[in-house]
Amino acid sequence: MSIAFIGAGNMAMSLIRGLLDSGMQASAIVAADPSQEQRAAAESLGISVFQQNDLAIKQAAIVVLAVKPQIAASVVQSLSGVNATQLIVSVAAGITVASLESWLPINQPIVRCMPNTPALVGAGMTALFANQAVNDKHLEAAERVLQAAGKVVWVANEEQLDAVTAVSGSGPAYFFLLMEHMINAGVELGLDIQTSTDLTLQTAYGAALMAQQSVEPVATLRENVTSPAGTTEAALNTLLQHAVPDAIASALRAAHHRSTELAEEFGKT
Repeated sequence: MSIAFIGAGNMAMSLIRGLLDSGMQASAIVAADPSQEQRAAAESLGISVFQQNDLAIKQAAIVVLAVKPQIAASVVQSLSGVNATQLIVSVAAGITVASLESWLPINQPIVRCMPNTPALVGAGMTALFANQAVNDKHLEAAERVLQAAGKVVWVANEEQLDAVTAVSGSGPAYFFLLMEHMINAGVELGLDIQTSTDLTLQTAYGAALMAQQSVEPVATLRENVTSPAGTTEAALNTLLQHAVPDAIASALRAAHHRSTELAEEFGKT
């Protein structure tokens, strides 16, 4: 399996590192990027780098499109060397399969992905959707690429990727916001900044780990740690009084709506 990355930014670099850590030979991976700095960073991993995209994809079985959505159309349309035997794996946010198909050869196998930033530390969550030209071998190959940065899940229809964007794509920022304000509140209650930070981050990590390992739904876990008339109940009641659940639902709806807008904005041909 030979892979060419078009774009060598943070997401591409996290995938490349993950693939190398999983045992893939550096000789099987190449990357192209207009930035000399990004090419140097990629080359430091032992892979070959190019400034021209067509040189990078020449021998690749898989082409990973890892560019900003604003330039996706111009980059893909400039790939004169791409052919329908190659699998296109797109991590360009908001760029639909229909847009990619309009820019690429007929019957091009395409897998569109929605990763998130924890992929940078190997703990990403990526949803994938494949077009009709993708076969079983393509599915396995796409999974292997994205599993290099964390977990993957396939969605039944492309529209679900907008919901994925709202939940996991933008999701890390929601937790960062919560942690940020928990740290600040801890300081206001008398803790020093380092102690409050350590308490908050380890608690967030532990809660996520418990939720992952438990067979119980998260609502049950919440109930289990909420003693009647205790401190946790007092805190949760305050959150409910401030309509936090409604705010969370509204936030995800806003992210979902913006995701559909971006697809229309950057997917125009």
